[in-house]
Amino acid sequence: MQSFRTEIENPVVAKEIIELEKKIRAYRNGNIVEDRFKSLRLARGIYGQRQPGVQMVRIKLPYGKITFKQILKVADISDEYASRNLHLTTRQDIQIHYVSLDRTPELWEELAKDDMTIREACGNTVRNVTGSPQSGIDPDEAFDISPYAQLTFEYLVRNPICAEMGRKFKIGFSSSDKDTAFSYLQDFGFVAKVKEIDGEEKRGFTVMYGGGLGAQPILANKIYDFLPEDEVIPLIEATIRVFDRYGERNNRNKARFKYVVQKLGIDEVLRLVDEERLATKSKRYEFDRSRISIPEPPKEFIGNVTPVDPLAYEIWRTTNVFEQKQKGFYGVFLRVSTGDISTDNARILVESLREHIADDMRITQDQNLLLKFAREASLPHIYNVLHQLGYAATGYNSTADVTTCPGTDTCNLGISNSTEMARVLEHHVTTFHNELIHEQELKIKISGCMNSCGQHSLAQIGFHGSSMKASGRVLPAAQVMMGGGTVGGGIGRISDRITKVPTKRVTQVVDAVLNDFKANKFEEENFHDYYDRQTKDYFYRLLKPIADLSTLTEDEFVDWGRNDVYNTAIGVGECAGVVIDLVSTLLFESEEKLEFAKLAVEKGLYADAIYHAYSSFISTAKALLLDKGVNASTQIAVMNEFDEKYVKTGIFDFPATFAERVLQINKYEPSKEFADTYLLQATAFYLEGAGKREKSQLATS
Repeated sequence: MQSFRTEIENPVVAKEIIELEKKIRAYRNGNIVEDRFKSLRLARGIYGQRQPGVQMVRIKLPYGKITFKQILKVADISDEYASRNLHLTTRQDIQIHYVSLDRTPELWEELAKDDMTIREACGNTVRNVTGSPQSGIDPDEAFDISPYAQLTFEYLVRNPICAEMGRKFKIGFSSSDKDTAFSYLQDFGFVAKVKEIDGEEKRGFTVMYGGGLGAQPILANKIYDFLPEDEVIPLIEATIRVFDRYGERNNRNKARFKYVVQKLGIDEVLRLVDEERLATKSKRYEFDRSRISIPEPPKEFIGNVTPVDPLAYEIWRTTNVFEQKQKGFYGVFLRVSTGDISTDNARILVESLREHIADDMRITQDQNLLLKFAREASLPHIYNVLHQLGYAATGYNSTADVTTCPGTDTCNLGISNSTEMARVLEHHVTTFHNELIHEQELKIKISGCMNSCGQHSLAQIGFHGSSMKASGRVLPAAQVMMGGGTVGGGIGRISDRITKVPTKRVTQVVDAVLNDFKANKFEEENFHDYYDRQTKDYFYRLLKPIADLSTLTEDEFVDWGRNDVYNTAIGVGECAGVVIDLVSTLLFESEEKLEFAKLAVEKGLYADAIYHAYSSFISTAKALLLDKGVNASTQIAVMNEFDEKYVKTGIFDFPATFAERVLQINKYEPSKEFADTYLLQATAFYLEGAGKREKSQLATS
């Protein structure tokens, strides 16, 4: 590889891109171990695919906003570096696939030219900050959450408190009680609220805390009915500091924030959060709402276009179009099957519609796309363009609009072909249950494995990939989930496991449930009420005949969209990064953190400097503990174990304890004086620790 030079003007981003190229070269030359390099690339949005030798690259788009110029740039990049396809995700990102690792620095540079990043899109970081896609135009919203999501993203990206946590952390902002950002299943969920205080209208949020999807979904706790807006960032910052310190780092299955809340209890977690507030960078944070403005509407369209299918157009208007709070303008939803848009279609879409919509498109949590500020006269033209491209299917966010992850197409963890299953079910519901294109309280969602990237845990009818054995053979299966979904205002439901069926029988499951619902529900009864009335056991008995394996056919040993007999080859998942446990690597990291701290002091970023020094303390101590065969699972455990193994035994000497020395971090406000002192202490500890290890190695060599 040749040495890479970037033309990016932003010095921070330019340095990051050059550093990525250097890390790739070092990895190729064998100077960075596999696990450490994996962690580095994941934190830069580069994720290993099921197919060896190529990568998925995730582009981080706060609250799903993307401009015409940006989507055209991503299309160009996908043509040049990837597979000529854009995949819209359930966290409002765009993923491109089949990228060469060696070309990722130049790919990142191209994105950065149009203000896009892959930084912290994967790995043990704060993932994309999601938001209600309708925000800014929703007639029901309390207020537009777009500035809050954008500025939260900016505050946390590259922030040392969340650069290398034990696991990922997810934040979402909903603009109304419809809760389209699913606050109830986020680590931090915010629902916009307006409250009159002393005769003045104030903005704030209902705060949901410690939820999460994954293989073991947990509903969030409501900790505030109304938190004033200027307290949002301080609460997030203090919470992430606690998560970083107390979160599990060895057992990745228990490393999410929801397990910290579960283990310590919500009251203890909030006490620890209050303990951190003195040391946070921000005691109050005023969101600059002017940072995100309402986009410029298009000029009035003069013309008379006839829809290519007048009857379908009228239905489309009732299911995919809504009048904005700005009178005379309309929001238009595109149904993007499996979330995949070809690069050619992306270009046609922009070039055909740029005069008819605002330059502010939003990726939705159900992998669709929202267009804004369409005028009445433009709707037939927009429909015709979407019809041509295959995005005018009626029933946005209905039973016929199925959400799915990529499954075995590209994901290491995929067990079943969820994308083809989604296409089959969309066609099946549209063909045999077409009246349900108007039903938005009964959703079908699919994940290729149990990890819920396709949100099966929050669906009224959900499926996740699995396998079954019959007659000594393995066949693809789907775990059937039921009863989940959004209630509203921070309240949601996690779906129940009902039964497992061969994958090829999911259409029978859907038929059985939908026919039963249509035949037996009370008038005005929604699916949640119907499910509760009938009970989980009722649906188990309803589906039991479909799960019977005594009638298997040969076709059922082949997964959807495949021709070969099913096998359960599963790779190593990378969703949460890796555990770093090499002594030399940890000491290298410790030294690197000290350099970061020095640079932060020079820039007057004292809170950042202090946190880098704190991370150096932890990395050095963890390295020395590992040298003794002790693998502590949390940062607080690292401190306590170091006191036991090194301080009480007299190997290291502190005025009181090592833990007390390190935990000065939450006893002082950030200042130059404390940053200098703390950095000096961390440096001395690193030098002493590295020196002792070197002597012990020489003694045993």
